[in-house]
Amino acid sequence: MTISPRLASDSSSPAKVGQGVTYVDAVEGDVGQRLDNYLLRILKNVPKSHIYRVVRKGEVRINGKRAKPETRLALGDKVRIPPIHVDQAPPRSVPSQALQQFITDAILFEDKDLLIVNKPPGVAVHGGSGLAFGVIEALRAARPELIELELVHRLDRDTSGVLLIAKRRAALRELHAAMREREMTKRYLALVCGRWELGKKRIDLPLLTNQKQGGERMVRVHPEGVSALSTFVPEQHFGKHASLMAIEIGTGRTHQIRVHSAYAGHPVAGDEKYGNKAGNEALKVFGLKRMFLHAQSLEFIHPSTGQVFSISAPLSDELTQVLENLKNASAKGRRSEA
Repeated sequence: MTISPRLASDSSSPAKVGQGVTYVDAVEGDVGQRLDNYLLRILKNVPKSHIYRVVRKGEVRINGKRAKPETRLALGDKVRIPPIHVDQAPPRSVPSQALQQFITDAILFEDKDLLIVNKPPGVAVHGGSGLAFGVIEALRAARPELIELELVHRLDRDTSGVLLIAKRRAALRELHAAMREREMTKRYLALVCGRWELGKKRIDLPLLTNQKQGGERMVRVHPEGVSALSTFVPEQHFGKHASLMAIEIGTGRTHQIRVHSAYAGHPVAGDEKYGNKAGNEALKVFGLKRMFLHAQSLEFIHPSTGQVFSISAPLSDELTQVLENLKNASAKGRRSEA
């Protein structure tokens, strides 16, 4: 069978079957989207591997020129899409109903522009790196009518909390602009190992990402890296065991809080990549079973209303119990000293 996409002028119609090369024009809802994500969206029944193959071979062109998967579309771009033969290819798999329901149940807020999730820990925001599906794939499967659904930002797999998703490309562009201009406030809660004695600390250190052997991504403070700004404020101390920190980030670099925190000598509790093994082991006694990093809130100008919009996500019962256990242990220690 040969599949060609729906006409770009009708963003809601499904892919149409055809035999020849198809040309589609990028419309307003496509502006700014990566080519690979655009093709995955309009060629819904074509496996991802097939789509990347035809792009690599140069069979997909924009305005007559070869394009890379990360190329972003502009209004009026003419996209050449070849016939894609999928007779022998397995159908594209979809997230399980259980995952779709799990993520749907985590929705905090929704309107015509936004969909906001309290992302559970252990779930990636998107598939890749050995994971077939993440939050965005689950939402697209659960809500197929939302054809322009896109992540506004990302969270690490083991980080919980507020995850912002745009339902319209126009909203996505405005929110990305707000992030570039640092007009979006991101606040986190983290438990760090040891007693933080630095007071309010502004860490403005560049971060460099590299690939370790085996493909694992690592980030480190390095003068040749990209700028990264994090502000740490201690909220509560639990003796010498740990400190609860409120963190505001002015940039959204990969592993930013985790690397800055470790550089300051107080790695995020439970962080197996940048953390302190002995400190993590000691905190297991208090019920810590995962990395204690939570995206607590977001504040930004709503793309439709023009008003300040803020939303927060509560800590899970699991992390709340860890704090309660630490609090009780600290109080007991003070009584013993008295």
